[in-house]
Amino acid sequence: MPKRIGLISLIVVCSLWSLPKAAYAQALIPHTLQLDAAKLEQQGLSLAQEAAQLAQFQQYEMAMPRARLASQLAPKSDKVWFLLGGLYLQTKELDSAIAALKKAQSLNPKNGDVLFALGSASFQQQKYDVAVNYFQQGLKLKPNDPEGLFDLGNAYYMQRRYSDAIAQYNQAVSQDKKFWPAINNIGLIKYEQGDVAGAIQQWQSAVTIEKQAAEPLLALAVALYNKGERQKGLAMGETALRIDDRYADIDFLKENLWGDRLLADTKKFLELPRIQAALQQRGENTAAPTPQPTQ
Repeated sequence: MPKRIGLISLIVVCSLWSLPKAAYAQALIPHTLQLDAAKLEQQGLSLAQEAAQLAQFQQYEMAMPRARLASQLAPKSDKVWFLLGGLYLQTKELDSAIAALKKAQSLNPKNGDVLFALGSASFQQQKYDVAVNYFQQGLKLKPNDPEGLFDLGNAYYMQRRYSDAIAQYNQAVSQDKKFWPAINNIGLIKYEQGDVAGAIQQWQSAVTIEKQAAEPLLALAVALYNKGERQKGLAMGETALRIDDRYADIDFLKENLWGDRLLADTKKFLELPRIQAALQQRGENTAAPTPQPTQ
């Protein structure tokens, strides 16, 4: 891959391109190119805004180079470094994410969202002690943040500190009554602890809040099927997988913190002929070409 010309070098090249040709044997007079730092910084902030807009549509490959260049043009902006760190986080480049986020933190230590993002990066590295520390620091700055409370609950969950995790999830719900992921995760813990009835109650509450939430719907389907309500469980399972068939992937369920007991029961559930048929039908429907309008 050819070496890319740096921004300043490119400006120099462009400026020299327009200079009149020197006479033969005439010495070129050296000059210093004056760059407008404020203008460059403004260009960097504009690029960061473009990157943020692209990121909203998950166009990370297009957003990333803009954010990188923005961090060079506006290196004193904590928001730019935070954006860059967030993009690295989305693309699973965790070491780069942490480096960018720490730069943002050094520029603005009072930004709780940066601490939450650092906690998320550490969580993904399975450094749960470090993640807990970052989430706790973030909550000192933003004590009523539902997502921060939820993330701390997840870190406690991975440390098997179940009571602490449930306490954080409940605090998240107290701040946002419709925050169904926290309710869902309480169900995950209760199921692993053998409290199936308690888990079912939590998942029913989550589905009541968000009827299109595939995760609690599938978990509820598995629990009801195992409880003996087989037809109801199968119907719910079909509905959940029509909403989002990623939940038919055991590895995806692990990423979403499903415990060993629920995973084992779900694996058996997914192997049932009716569920397999539903998955096959969905796959066929997805693969089918979209009918073109007649001319």
